[in-house]
Amino acid sequence: MKSRRSATVGVLLAGAVLMSLGFTACGSQSADHAGSAAGEMAAGTSGEAKSSGQSETSKAGAAQGELRELNLVLDWYPNAIHSFIYTAIERGYYRDEGLDVKVRFPANDNDGLALVAAGKAELSAYYQQDVIQAVANQGIGLRSIGAICQTPLNIILSLKEKNIQSPKDFVGRTVGYGGTALSEAMVQALMKDVGEDPSAVTLQNVGFELMSSMTTGAVDATIGCLVNHEVPQLEEEGFELNYFPLTDYGVPNFYELCFLTNEKLLQREPEVLRAFLRASKRGFEDFQADPEASLQILLDNQNEENFPLSPDVERKSAEILLPLMEQEDAPFLSQTEACWQQNIDWMYEQGLIERKPEPGELMVNLDYERR
Repeated sequence: MKSRRSATVGVLLAGAVLMSLGFTACGSQSADHAGSAAGEMAAGTSGEAKSSGQSETSKAGAAQGELRELNLVLDWYPNAIHSFIYTAIERGYYRDEGLDVKVRFPANDNDGLALVAAGKAELSAYYQQDVIQAVANQGIGLRSIGAICQTPLNIILSLKEKNIQSPKDFVGRTVGYGGTALSEAMVQALMKDVGEDPSAVTLQNVGFELMSSMTTGAVDATIGCLVNHEVPQLEEEGFELNYFPLTDYGVPNFYELCFLTNEKLLQREPEVLRAFLRASKRGFEDFQADPEASLQILLDNQNEENFPLSPDVERKSAEILLPLMEQEDAPFLSQTEACWQQNIDWMYEQGLIERKPEPGELMVNLDYERR
């Protein structure tokens, strides 16, 4: 389940400053401890990937003094979409580029924005539309350097017995969501696209309980579940489902996840970011060539205490993800100004942003394949 909270970045930055001592200190944490999000961050540490590759990287950096440490905050707990990162760590691809990449698990939904904006982490995997909101409404200096997934994973999900095939079937129904203005705007856009009055559907804030609220019948459908996670997970549990993508009904295509950095690092160390992208792409190429091997590396690094993974669910997730992370006309990590502009325009029309930033304020394409 992905809950996209919309706390203001100003509040988030204040929280990031309070957490900075604990977050910075975790660089010395043993790589043998893969931590949970909230507990360890509250205690002054954060989750860190455990892998032989990262351990070797840390040792090499200490011995040689040559590796540039990069803290990468995930959007959520490790799952199939992050397999390429763990593969690149395990197989030394970041180390080959002179990098010591430390994976951090978020303690709060917005850590990927707040910690990078505050300079407490160099990189994060985060959501395109949230980046647009942060830059447009708060003036925060954040930039996407590459799209991890070329299409949305967010879907409308319901039990098959509800017979919800399109937004037309929302009339007189209740849709659960995570409480964000973005989800509200999306549901309204879906209704308008099929010629229905948005007031004909009831929106119910279910917080983090997207799956359980649906399976128990508290709501008829949900927005915010992911096609690569909740669908295979619920199917494994025996539920029969209906689902459809938002982009079929008036919502523009968007990148589900992007690699995010701050203006300071982009200006001062662009070569470090290029090196990170090169190594990440190598990890993705391995994920494509042998998904099973990459998934095993992921499973070896899962946050088992808090978020244990099902190998079957992650296997199905990878099958869904791979054709979406790279497409025929959209290579892995590529991003276009047109996609950013479409989302800027749409979000402005929905009243989600106060101004329309230029795409160049939000993203940059680094020529990372040259060395």
